[in-house]
Amino acid sequence: MDEAPGNAARYRAGLAVRRSVLGDRHVDRAEVAATDFDQPFQELITEAAWGTVWARPGFSKRERSIVTLALLAALGHDEEVAMHVRATANTGATREDICEAFLHVAIYAGVPAANRAFKIAKDVFSEMDGANNAR
Repeated sequence: MDEAPGNAARYRAGLAVRRSVLGDRHVDRAEVAATDFDQPFQELITEAAWGTVWARPGFSKRERSIVTLALLAALGHDEEVAMHVRATANTGATREDICEAFLHVAIYAGVPAANRAFKIAKDVFSEMDGANNAR
């Protein structure tokens, strides 16, 4: 994915934001795994989600991270919840921020959605803490 498709400036900005939030390893894995079939999707999310929404100046990365986690939890997107919990190491969102977001999910989207999100976050924190202790 060296060639910038569509709006090249927005794509480049999106790739930079995506890397800063998710990390180079994650983005590199996604790029290597992309095929002719899903390449247009990878380009779309890089340009639209990361280059348009995440690159906007209105919210900090921390704030965007908190909102994203609440939405993903409310919608039951478990893999994305885990990915974005990991990304908080790069966005500045704290475990307390995540707890508060999931408490909102419990009230506004339902206790089962929040319960699942808390479980996922605890598993990811355990994984992150183990990786940090192994260093």
